[in-house]
Amino acid sequence: MADLTLTQVKKSYGKVDIIKGVDLSIKHGEFIVFVGPSGCGKSTLLRMIAGLEDITSGTIKIGEKVVNDLQPKDRSIAMVFQSYALFPHMTVGENVGFGLKIAGEPKESMEKKVAEAARILKLEPLLDRKPSQLSGGQRQRVAIGRAIVRKPDVFLFDEPLSNLDAALRVNTRAEIAKLHRDLSATMVYVTHDQVEAMTLADRIAVLDSGYVRQFGAPMDLYHYPDNTFVAGFIGSPKMNFIPVTAAGAGNGSGVSVVGSGLAKVQAAVDASGVVKDQKLTLGIRPEHVRISQDGKGALVGTVQLLERLGNQTFLEVVTATGVSTTALIEGDLVLDIGDKVGINFAATDCHLFDEKGEAFARPRTAAKPRKKVA
Repeated sequence: MADLTLTQVKKSYGKVDIIKGVDLSIKHGEFIVFVGPSGCGKSTLLRMIAGLEDITSGTIKIGEKVVNDLQPKDRSIAMVFQSYALFPHMTVGENVGFGLKIAGEPKESMEKKVAEAARILKLEPLLDRKPSQLSGGQRQRVAIGRAIVRKPDVFLFDEPLSNLDAALRVNTRAEIAKLHRDLSATMVYVTHDQVEAMTLADRIAVLDSGYVRQFGAPMDLYHYPDNTFVAGFIGSPKMNFIPVTAAGAGNGSGVSVVGSGLAKVQAAVDASGVVKDQKLTLGIRPEHVRISQDGKGALVGTVQLLERLGNQTFLEVVTATGVSTTALIEGDLVLDIGDKVGINFAATDCHLFDEKGEAFARPRTAAKPRKKVA
């Protein structure tokens, strides 16, 4: 296995810039996810790493080797595609071992590697079946097995779960996570699904219009987004954004803001340099919105949408001035459409962004130790 380094990687088609200068340093054994909306360049970037797309400028290194001009077969990578790309006339075992056969691997060695991949992916009972006799999840495991037997330095996954139904996505996602733990492999995974990104990744690269807008651990992106794009993309339901102005000068511990229909609210951020009446954006996640049924709060509005999800309830509150706020609250709270409620925010839950959408730093809390599962 090896590190993967991208330095000022760019891709243009004529005068159209697709990837606009990406710098990433991926450590050996990391699980990295590229996430972003359709058209942001995440699959193009993955294909450039694989050698399936030429790069316009920049450098891609796997380990200490610059691979810009190397063919895919010479890059020590293995790629799992969105489509399974299995040979329908071959058995599972033949599909898994096909790449080794083409490379001239001795039969005994090839059979040993295929058997080991089948054991890891629980494919042993399926080795003599044809792809048409498999479920979607089983076919995807065969495609992953074909990658495993090559023992590459880097595994690349291009939206491998998008063709599966919801239940299979959950199961296969868990299998990929376990595979990463078992192999201690360097993996780069492309998805538009932030749930996949948050649950699988060691670190996430959030792409937008050919740029990496933030690269960091999943919970860092959730708690400390660098800008409104990342803040709005990571988290479901998405973060509320409320236009506000500074009620006074800010300092290192916070600033008070006001808005249309919004009483004075304190945001606990490093607002040094903020001046009175400066235009800002207040961000608050729906799960951090506090609902008051007595109709008193920093915002007061009427419940316009109510969706009960069992243990949680999703609702939308609209104020008289048209400010819409979504909230994710306890499922057994008694509310109905048309009820008047108050909304409050804790200062430490507030995010604040400047006119360009860049975030003011929030105080970081010590990371909680992960709980051990018995």
